[in-house]
Amino acid sequence: MTANTQNDSSVASRYQHLLQQLRDEALKVGRDPASILLLAVSKTHGVDRIREAWHAGARDFGENYVQEALEKITALTPKSVSSTATAGPQTDSLAINWHFIGPVQSNKTRDIAGAFDWVHSVDRVKIARRLDEQRPANKAALNVCVQVNLSDEDTKSGVSLAETAALCQEISQMDRLVLRGLMAIPAVSSDYEQQRQTFRPLKELFDELRTRYATMDTLSIGMSGDFPAAIAEGATIIRIGTALFGQRGS
Repeated sequence: MTANTQNDSSVASRYQHLLQQLRDEALKVGRDPASILLLAVSKTHGVDRIREAWHAGARDFGENYVQEALEKITALTPKSVSSTATAGPQTDSLAINWHFIGPVQSNKTRDIAGAFDWVHSVDRVKIARRLDEQRPANKAALNVCVQVNLSDEDTKSGVSLAETAALCQEISQMDRLVLRGLMAIPAVSSDYEQQRQTFRPLKELFDELRTRYATMDTLSIGMSGDFPAAIAEGATIIRIGTALFGQRGS
């Protein structure tokens, strides 16, 4: 079963429908729905859509493209002004947790380290070190997940299952990063049982690693087409874009 919200009239109604689906799927497999976060993936959608989702209850938003994300973060952060006479219209004061979920390029780490609360897509030590070094001292440590390439696809970022533990060990020793968990984007499949089988090795590795690291509590798996299977396999964050915001422009 996958989300079918494309005919709903608004982001708000889609969001509520998705929350109900999340609850239903969690209860079906004996899990507490409150242990699963719906991350609203707002890439390619404008600030008006983000505001609508926020007013519907979303507080966590995921972005893939650094420059696009920085523009949104700036637009949605209230600006202090020295004179009310010259002040223009102000945006909503939105308390948002920003998650970076796209591939991390070396030349973008400073922007990511400065603007985001989470990075789900750390896949090599070099990137982790740059994020650690460039995280501003006045911000809390950056929450990070290691991205794992479950299907060994050349077109996808991520470390192999075999390399994951070593990268987690490196990150765990960095002062300005907090190792929170694992993330994956598996090969597309419409078969529920196949989806579960693909996720299962990652869940097993996650369970093993969390016995070593007290901060590991996050399994970021599941998107619009496979989140029921992800919930069944232990997802704590599901990343929902199309099923929430629709196709771009819809």
